[in-house]
Amino acid sequence: MSTPGVDIRRANQRFHTRTDWLDSWHCFSFADHYDPQNLNHGLLRVLNDDVIAPGRGFGPHPHRDMEIVTWVLEGALAHEDSAGHRGVIRPGDAQRMSAGRGIVHSEVNASATEPVRLVQMWVLPAQQGIAPGYEQKALGDRFEAGGLVVVASGQGHPGAVRLHQPGAVLRVGRLQDGESAALPDAPHVHVYLAKGGAQLAGQTLGPGDAARLTRAGKLDLVSRGASEVLVWETA
Repeated sequence: MSTPGVDIRRANQRFHTRTDWLDSWHCFSFADHYDPQNLNHGLLRVLNDDVIAPGRGFGPHPHRDMEIVTWVLEGALAHEDSAGHRGVIRPGDAQRMSAGRGIVHSEVNASATEPVRLVQMWVLPAQQGIAPGYEQKALGDRFEAGGLVVVASGQGHPGAVRLHQPGAVLRVGRLQDGESAALPDAPHVHVYLAKGGAQLAGQTLGPGDAARLTRAGKLDLVSRGASEVLVWETA
């Protein structure tokens, strides 16, 4: 079965980077992986699913003119940047770094014994050259009510970290077996199943699968078993 405007991308179709300390899967072109037909979906430019070995990580490196959102699935990630921001991100914490006119940061596994798994996502800002910024919020208790929770928003959603892009909203769902979640009806919606299984538009999704929706209308995602899903809505 197929639905107009629904493009299913399977987990094994992603680009893959493997080193002695990093296992990273890329939904879009990234670093040495380049496909001119796979650069973005709407304003979403990067979605990397990373597992970092204990005590290892990304040393200081620069970014500019990008809104970078990090969502930790398991473990803890330590952040430090040249603007003086520091934080440890754990499951349920939303973190946004605005690279703006330029920033240097590091991201390292905060544990010496356990791996950390995270999803890092980049969206294009509405304006270039803004002042670099950082925001982190603990949102774990908001998932108790079920459904999709807004964790990052350029539209002023209460409780979410702020994106400098009014055309972008990130929702996360920790769904129970059989739970249905209404997806946004937007020009571009990117659905990434980080954990578990789900049904969408007659298709079965597994861990690492994604759906790129383009003016697909109103659709529901139904969880099969416990699942964790990240949903980007962009103009």
